[in-house]
Amino acid sequence: MRHGKYPFIIGFLVVPVALYVTFVVAAYLQTFQLSLTSWSGLGKIEYIGFDNFVKLWHDDTFWKSIKHNLFLLILLPIITIAIALVFAFLLNVGGGHKGGQSRGVWGSKVYRIIFFFPQLLALAIVAVIFGRVFGPDKSGMLNGLFPQSWSPWLFLADERYAMACILVVLIWQAVGFYVVLFSAGMGSISDDIYEAAALDGATRFTLFFRITIPLLWSTIQVAWVYLGIAAFDAFALVNIMTVDRGGPNGATSVLSLMIYRNAFDFSQAGYACALGVVLFFLTLTFAALTLRVTRRDSVEA
Repeated sequence: MRHGKYPFIIGFLVVPVALYVTFVVAAYLQTFQLSLTSWSGLGKIEYIGFDNFVKLWHDDTFWKSIKHNLFLLILLPIITIAIALVFAFLLNVGGGHKGGQSRGVWGSKVYRIIFFFPQLLALAIVAVIFGRVFGPDKSGMLNGLFPQSWSPWLFLADERYAMACILVVLIWQAVGFYVVLFSAGMGSISDDIYEAAALDGATRFTLFFRITIPLLWSTIQVAWVYLGIAAFDAFALVNIMTVDRGGPNGATSVLSLMIYRNAFDFSQAGYACALGVVLFFLTLTFAALTLRVTRRDSVEA
């Protein structure tokens, strides 16, 4: 029986591993290779060494995009996780205790469905919807709520507010998923722990910060990594919602949009690959640092 174990395992692994190497690993390696070329996407490939990386070092749009990605990287995980934790706590424990079991607020099962609803919409649809919500004239939903005597707010056409609007939409779209994720994690916490703490006089504030968060730490850690990766993307929203795709005046440009525009609008595939390499290492570094910094001893429920 043992003699045939390894051929059996290899037989199951060989096809998925071959597909992964062909369509993922090989694509990464080819991107690294093309980042050293001046390839336009068609025709002959000419190697130019690290000239693309020197070029992006002096590219003002690149540094603007880095700044905007960092803006999302800092605020998107913090705000989304904070909101999701509060809502998930209310849905699971906010109703108090009855019969020795913790209860969520009234109608918590319905609220879970409502919170998760944005996940059913494609990002392109979300971008189109919020493009009208932030419309710069009275046909926009928010501007339509203002008195007729007020001048319409430009929102996405104003450099001061455009990136904040993108952040709001990303939070709205993501928070429901993490409410459900944290709710599932809280559901696995034994009611005996909450009951014992309640008998000792613990308030809901204490239950949240001293019991719920420590027992959910590994889930929060994973959520932080996922949201950080999402912050390095934001391509669909910026491409569809913003003025001149990344405007006004580069106020919403992000790295993923730069990659797309350089590859398909400007026919600079080699430069786009160099940007992709930078984005790859930034994302990898963020994930590794986050897992390292937030690592702690696990707490068993």
